[in-house]
Amino acid sequence: MGRLVTVAASSLRQWALDFEGNTDRIIESTRQAKAAGARLRVGPELEISGYSCNDHFLEPDLYLHCMEMLARILEDETCHGILLDIGLPVTHRNVNYNCRVVCLDGKILFIRPKMYLANDGNYREMRYFTPWLRPTHWEEFHLPKILQKLQGSTHVPFGDCVISTPDSCFGAETCEEMWSPDAPHIPMTLDGVEIITNSSASHFSLQKLDTRLKLIGEATRKCGGGDGDRLYFDGSAMILCNGQVLAQSPQFSLNDVDIVTATVDLDEVRAYRSSISRAMQAAQNTRKYHRIQTSFELSPEEDDLNLRLRPTLPQEPKFYSAEEEIALCTGCYLWDYLARSKSGGFLAPLSGGLDSCSTAVSVFSMCRLAILAIKDGNQSVITTLERLFGDSALPRTAQELCHRVLHTVYMGMSKQSSRETRQRAKDLSEAIGSYHIDLDIDSVYHAQKNLVKSSLGLDAKFKVEGGSEAENLMLQNIQARTRMVTAYEFAQILPTTRELAGGGSLLVLGSANVGEGRHSSHDPLMTKDAADLCVYINPIGSIDKAALRGFIAWAQVEFDMPCLEGFLTATPTAELEPVTEDYTQSDEADMGITYAELTAFGRLRKERKMGPLSMWQHLVHVWGKDRNKGPDDQNPSLEPAEIAEKVKFFFAQYAITRHKATTLTPA
Repeated sequence: MGRLVTVAASSLRQWALDFEGNTDRIIESTRQAKAAGARLRVGPELEISGYSCNDHFLEPDLYLHCMEMLARILEDETCHGILLDIGLPVTHRNVNYNCRVVCLDGKILFIRPKMYLANDGNYREMRYFTPWLRPTHWEEFHLPKILQKLQGSTHVPFGDCVISTPDSCFGAETCEEMWSPDAPHIPMTLDGVEIITNSSASHFSLQKLDTRLKLIGEATRKCGGGDGDRLYFDGSAMILCNGQVLAQSPQFSLNDVDIVTATVDLDEVRAYRSSISRAMQAAQNTRKYHRIQTSFELSPEEDDLNLRLRPTLPQEPKFYSAEEEIALCTGCYLWDYLARSKSGGFLAPLSGGLDSCSTAVSVFSMCRLAILAIKDGNQSVITTLERLFGDSALPRTAQELCHRVLHTVYMGMSKQSSRETRQRAKDLSEAIGSYHIDLDIDSVYHAQKNLVKSSLGLDAKFKVEGGSEAENLMLQNIQARTRMVTAYEFAQILPTTRELAGGGSLLVLGSANVGEGRHSSHDPLMTKDAADLCVYINPIGSIDKAALRGFIAWAQVEFDMPCLEGFLTATPTAELEPVTEDYTQSDEADMGITYAELTAFGRLRKERKMGPLSMWQHLVHVWGKDRNKGPDDQNPSLEPAEIAEKVKFFFAQYAITRHKATTLTPA
């Protein structure tokens, strides 16, 4: 039997600026790791401060509080006897760095700054931090006074170093570095580092986990070795060895602390590496790392033969379908908001359409997760529910919980609203168990319309009644804004009228899919129905119509809700104009573009970085009439001039909408 090492990767429910709460969870994860026999514990990126502190990273107070919390961890003897890899921001020589601090038995071994910063998409790390652009370089870091007494010295190494133990060598990597073409794990492994941690704050995106896993697997497959990865926003901490998954924590969880451990045979790592000839040749030319020596052994102190300890066998990684990811991610996201805001629940306006249905089903998914957490004894979930239910017994079913936390309201109009949408909203509320209100807003609408008539002398008419475009849009917006005000009014007062325990008003949920944010006439800040406009939280705001349709089709079967079929077959409509014998309002007709086209345009602009010309050139090959069509080609067949008009129309609407992304001034 070789040298067996047990390592632990942690996935924590950390919060920005929650220094004490974050530290509590770090300490608890360390205790759990030790109880599982781990000798190395790795945590999330910036786990003491929380990752999403934004401009608070520019405040000296934040760095002071992080050092205070680090001192608390070092003082806690339950955190001794294990090598700790902790994430926090550090100021060195008046420069801010995103760092890993490696500790052992109450002492700091070294501080490793992040070398490549995430600075695209959702990330702006270079606004707050400076990258460490000197590979293998290190220098002395002057400890603050709060740590000098604990350390027994005034300085510790700061830079691109590794830890050498009597039985192995350990190095730390952080998030973006793994995605870099010059990833640090490559020279580390070529210089003999056998265990590499990668702590990440990689945000959730549909089907992104497979990309992450391929990166980590390729890193360990090329070089050999153990790699503990922490994917911050959606969990799934992983441990891999020689390209194979040994352990994986839940990707979506309501737990405050999730720990996974795995036992690795270091002799297998060494044998794997020595068999890769090209790696051995490359090792002759690699840069050499400063090794910080420690007498702490990662393998047990017993004799080589330990029958109680066995290497962890590889396992198949757990992946979810896109539909499952929508259900689980939105459910966890909504639960976090509910728990941390201490609100009384949610209010979701229902229009009878697919989008507002998706929002309501997302809340139901949250309720299902919470019920499972109760059965698992999740104390933080139980504490939140005790606040919401007061002296009443805790819920036993998702419908029972949904009736307490979700309030749905259908706000109809006598001429515009159809019996079908009203009935679909009612059927959905009964299926998920929400507290449902069915009302009409005609009186408020007519009061506003008469205000215009009495003040301006204009008896406004809809387009189908002979009115102008301006009149038509104004009358639609009266309804949309009336629904918005009504939604917030009900959200404020419903906890009082229902005499709900727990305090707080309701959080108003929006239902604008990602495509509607790209188009001015259906922008949630511009018009459309209340289910889109009333936005405090918009759980489906980054999901396109096609994905939502797949989600509802999946939920129809998975959640046993036959009523969802009606939402899948219905024509999307805002129902803001009167229905006549020869006219029924349609979202796609209003927009002048189909949802499928809107999704295609949005992906080409955002994901493939195409401007109008590049987009037109690409779509001529994909949508052109003269293209060679495959058997699965469902794209439209258009002339180049028709494609050009659609592309120009999209970018014109996008330009009109763009300013609404920055409605608030910096504060």
